[in-house]
Amino acid sequence: MKMSQKPQETALSKCPGCEEPLEPGDLFCGACGYDLSAVPPVPQDHPTIALAAPPEGGAAADPAPEVRSDRRAGSDGTDGTGGSGGSGDFELAAPAPAGAPQAAPAPAPDPRAPAAEPVAATPPAGTRVCVACRAGRVDTDGYCENCGHAQPRERDHMEQELGSVAAVSDRGLRHHRNEDAFAVSTTALPDGSPAVVAIVCDGVSSASRPDEASAAAASAANEALLESLPRGTHPQQAMHEAILAAAEAVNALAQEPGRAMEHDRHRHQNAPACTLVGSILANDLLIVGWVGDSRVYWVPDDRANPPARLTEDDSWAAQMVATGLMNEAEAYADERAHAITGWLGADAYDLEPHTASFKPDRSGLVVVCTDGLWNYAESATEMAAAVPADAHQRPLHGAQVLVGHALDGGGHDNVTVALLPFAVEPQGAGSACGTT
Repeated sequence: MKMSQKPQETALSKCPGCEEPLEPGDLFCGACGYDLSAVPPVPQDHPTIALAAPPEGGAAADPAPEVRSDRRAGSDGTDGTGGSGGSGDFELAAPAPAGAPQAAPAPAPDPRAPAAEPVAATPPAGTRVCVACRAGRVDTDGYCENCGHAQPRERDHMEQELGSVAAVSDRGLRHHRNEDAFAVSTTALPDGSPAVVAIVCDGVSSASRPDEASAAAASAANEALLESLPRGTHPQQAMHEAILAAAEAVNALAQEPGRAMEHDRHRHQNAPACTLVGSILANDLLIVGWVGDSRVYWVPDDRANPPARLTEDDSWAAQMVATGLMNEAEAYADERAHAITGWLGADAYDLEPHTASFKPDRSGLVVVCTDGLWNYAESATEMAAAVPADAHQRPLHGAQVLVGHALDGGGHDNVTVALLPFAVEPQGAGSACGTT
C-alpha cells in the first residue's frame, strides 16, 4: 500500500511571527503568511543535563558535562592550536541547577527572508574608502580594490571664487579625467589700483600627460603675472611674457627623466601639450592673450548692445576661413575643424603668443573658456544667451550655469570657464582696441 504524504501538523497555538491564534492543521498564518511548516515541533520537556541516580551512601554523582565543539581537536589530544587547557576545542558548559527552567531553542529562520549581507570589516583609520561600494580600499591608481570602481579625482570638478572673479571646471560626461586647468588671482599695480587675472588651459588629449601640461601652464602663467604686474610691466606685455613662461613650464615636462615612457593606456607617448587663454582687468583696460583654440567673449551688461568674441582660434577651421578657402559654416562643419595649429609644448611649431588690448566703454562680463563650453555656444550671440542675467553680480553662479549648459548639451569634453565682471561708468559710445 502506498502511503500518501501529509505535512506535519503544528502544535503551536500562536503564530511565531505575529502571535495570531492558529487553527489545527494550518500550514500558513492567515494574518502574516508565516510558513508554519518551517517551525520545528515543540521540544519535549527534558533537562539539558541528565542526572544519574545517587549512589549508595546518599552522595549525588557529578552530572555528565555538556560538551560543545568549536574547533576540530588535534589528534594528539591538544586543542588543535598547539596547546591544551582552557583554549581547547572542547569547552565545558556549566551544569544547569536542578529544577531550573530550560530555555526553548531558537526558532528556525524564515526561509522567505532575504539572506543577510555580510558586514564588511571597518578599514583602518586614514584608509580611502570606495564611494561606490563603501567597503573596498582605494589603491594608488584611484580604483577600488573590491569593485574596481574609478574614484572621483580632485580635478573632476573644481570651483573657485576670488573677489569679483570666479571659475568652474568639470570633467564632463564622456572623458575619464579632467585635462583642463585654471588659475584666478588678484594683485595690485604700482599705483595701488587692482588687477584681476584669469588663466584657462586645455590639455591636448592626443599628447602625453595633458592634465599635467594644463596645470603647469596655468600655474606658471599666473605666477608670472603676479610677479610682473606689481612691478609696473604693461599688462599686455605682462601677458605676452606669461604665455612664454607657461610654454617653458610645459616644455620642462617632456624633459623629466623616466616619464616619457610611462605606461598608461589613456596616454600616447609624445610631448605634453595644452592650449592657453587668459585675461587681465587692470584700470580701464581689458587684456587678452592666447595660444590655441580656447576663447574669450565679451558680454555687455546691457544686452541691447552686441556681444563679441575677442580671440581668433589657432585651428584648421580658422585658417581655412582666414585664407578664404571656406566660409565659417563650411569650415566648422568639417571633421578637421578643431585640429589646432598652435599650442604650448616641446613639439609645438614656432610659438606665436597672441595678445590684444581693449578699452570697453560700458560694463560687461568677460567669459574665458575652453572649447568644452563654446562647442555648445559658439557664436557671441549664443554665448550671451547662455550667460545668466545676474552673472555680473554673481560670477560663481554664472560660471556654474555655463558649465551646466555644456553638460546639458552633451558634455562631450572637459568644461572650464572663468568670469570676470568689468565695471565702468557710462561714457560716450566707442571703445579703443589694440592687437598684437
